[in-house]
Amino acid sequence: MTRIIPVEHATDATRPFLEGVEKKIGFLPNVFRVLAHAPAVLASYMQNSAALGKTSLSATEKESVFLATSEVNGCDYCVAAHTLFAGKAGLSSQEIRSAREGKLDAFALLARQITESRGHLTSDQIAAARAAGINDAKIVEVVAHVASQTLTNYLNNVALTEIDFPAV
Repeated sequence: MTRIIPVEHATDATRPFLEGVEKKIGFLPNVFRVLAHAPAVLASYMQNSAALGKTSLSATEKESVFLATSEVNGCDYCVAAHTLFAGKAGLSSQEIRSAREGKLDAFALLARQITESRGHLTSDQIAAARAAGINDAKIVEVVAHVASQTLTNYLNNVALTEIDFPAV
């Protein structure tokens, strides 16, 4: 049962953000209704997401990071959402499973390692990421995506947000 009830009606502060999400995705996911309880947090999340949308990571690399992070954090909501988005980005069902396990690519592995260790990577892990072609700029971008994803993972875990994406 949901612990934080999604907001039913947008306020003047949240309406533009929520309408933008609905237009982009085609519906308004429950996670945004939960975020709408705190308009400043919703605004911050939306601004951060827009900025992170401009990183050098491809759509499939981002989805790989989101899936690996969400799996480690035990967020069923985000796993369901990003399974859908990863499929739309071109990942197969097997690739999505591999991403969740941190095995699809170096980005999924790095995201899993960052999440599991809470950012305390070993020098060997950094060297392995670099050897796989992840330069320092991309390492920073992966950390930023993990941090952003962790916010929604934790929020959904606290709220027990009702999943409104296809079941995984």
